[in-house]
Amino acid sequence: MDPVPTDAPLAVSARGVGKRYVTGDTTVVALRGADLEVHSGEMVMLVGPSGCGKTSFISIIAGLLSRDDGALEVLGQDPAKLSHEARTRWRLRNIGFVFQQFNLIPTLSIAENVAIPLILQGVDRVTACARAAEALREVGLGGREGSGPNLLSGGQQQRVAIARALVNEPRVLVCDEPTSALDGHTGLRVMELVAKMGRRPGRTAIIVSHDERIYHLADRIVHMDDGRVDRVEKPPPRVHHAAT
Repeated sequence: MDPVPTDAPLAVSARGVGKRYVTGDTTVVALRGADLEVHSGEMVMLVGPSGCGKTSFISIIAGLLSRDDGALEVLGQDPAKLSHEARTRWRLRNIGFVFQQFNLIPTLSIAENVAIPLILQGVDRVTACARAAEALREVGLGGREGSGPNLLSGGQQQRVAIARALVNEPRVLVCDEPTSALDGHTGLRVMELVAKMGRRPGRTAIIVSHDERIYHLADRIVHMDDGRVDRVEKPPPRVHHAAT
């Protein structure tokens, strides 16, 4: 893959980001001054042990959670400085989020599921569904627009979730363990699709993953531990597993 130019603009700049969860008398510190810079056109993978703060970090970057400490700019904007309504509009225009559990609505067709971000932005239903059908074709599900999610395999459902995240052409794509429910072969195909679509001009992708089989697809591997960024490395070469 071609390296990201060193003069590419910053899409994400996080400095000293902290996050605490308080329940009664108990305080859990999720982030302890996390720092991260991600350039436009780059795909970064956040890795590390469970509970080290990865999901909290990407949720703050995506504007889904507020931070308690530090500074953050995403596409030149601090989401915390926006009102709830303005932050929702900003997120709909600029951020695509692929959730670990797909979060598809079973009573809607997959085209209707993919169209939701557009409809929430005020796009008329006919136009939104047409754009959703185009997004489904891009992820290899053309002709299945009217299918319900329950008729699809796990890998196909994840492709629908990716199409939904990308249908509004977001500038930042964020994925939380996108291969956790998939077998190795399907997971690799899904991540190759994410890499292809997430690196389009003007786009950036941040992926949380424990799946070492997909690390080679990243531009950088960001290791987290105990709520901080511990180190940043180049991706390892692709590992080929023998068939069993």
